[in-house]
Amino acid sequence: MNILLIEDDAVIASQIQKDFVAWNYHVVTPTDFHDVLHDFEVVAPQLVMIDIQLPAFDGFHWCRQIRAISTVPILFLSSRDQPLDMVMAMQMGADDYVQKPFHMDVLRSKVQAILRRTYDYQETKEEITTFHNAHVDYAASTISKEAQVIELTKNEQFILKVLLESPDEIVSRDNLMKRLWDDARFVNDNTLTVNVNRLRSKLEELGLVDVIVTKKGLGYMAVTHDV
Repeated sequence: MNILLIEDDAVIASQIQKDFVAWNYHVVTPTDFHDVLHDFEVVAPQLVMIDIQLPAFDGFHWCRQIRAISTVPILFLSSRDQPLDMVMAMQMGADDYVQKPFHMDVLRSKVQAILRRTYDYQETKEEITTFHNAHVDYAASTISKEAQVIELTKNEQFILKVLLESPDEIVSRDNLMKRLWDDARFVNDNTLTVNVNRLRSKLEELGLVDVIVTKKGLGYMAVTHDV
């Protein structure tokens, strides 16, 4: 697995590289922080880790640039502890957010969980599911209706799949988090909320309004009958 590590702190970058190389990952850092997208295209990584505070352009900028051309998993690393930073990262398409300082075991567990749910699942899925006359293509990671096609991130796609496995039934937040991240202890509760809200927004673009409902204190439900 190739990982692009967009981190300008040489000490932190070296620590991450050393740890992940020991676990048989190939970690590459940018050659030019003014043109990170070039490195992304050359490396073709299976996962990207981005710091927020970077030379020239911040991590949010590069997240937008990468998301414009790829659905590769993106994990933010940052010493900034403002909730808004995490919300912005998730809204831009990030898959997770780790606050510095972090324990390397936690970071590695998050990366392994993201890669496992992204690529292990991707290799086995082939079916297309119909949902309110929209087609969810798990192989292409898209949802389409008529001529409109919208890309889903891996998290959004997986959340929708889990909800559709139990149509018109409540799926608890704990169950969703365990299915998504394997170990809910490593998950900020806001992360799930942001992902569900982002998925709802994309469904609404297709005219699918109120098809994922929140059951306060319980969880979420995919409504399959007419709404």
